[in-house]
Amino acid sequence: MQRLAIGCLCLILSGPLFADQLSVPIGSQGDANQSRPTNGMSTNKVEDMFGSPQNVAEPVGEPPITVWKYANYTVYFEYDLVIHTVLNKS
Repeated sequence: MQRLAIGCLCLILSGPLFADQLSVPIGSQGDANQSRPTNGMSTNKVEDMFGSPQNVAEPVGEPPITVWKYANYTVYFEYDLVIHTVLNKS
């Protein structure tokens, strides 16, 4: 009986939880028209198409992840292939 009372009390007190939700349309998250490296591109192709990066971080971890920073975006490589490109904060 005591377990039942504790269980009911927990259900009553736990009620629905609410949180604010922020939605930002994809088109508003950055310059969608800006050309930038895509997944699977090699380091050579990225450098040929977009020029030399402003900064290159040494590879870290296994598999090695290398980070190239450009003025408007950052490119992440696994070995010598792009795995992700993100826009830099303005």
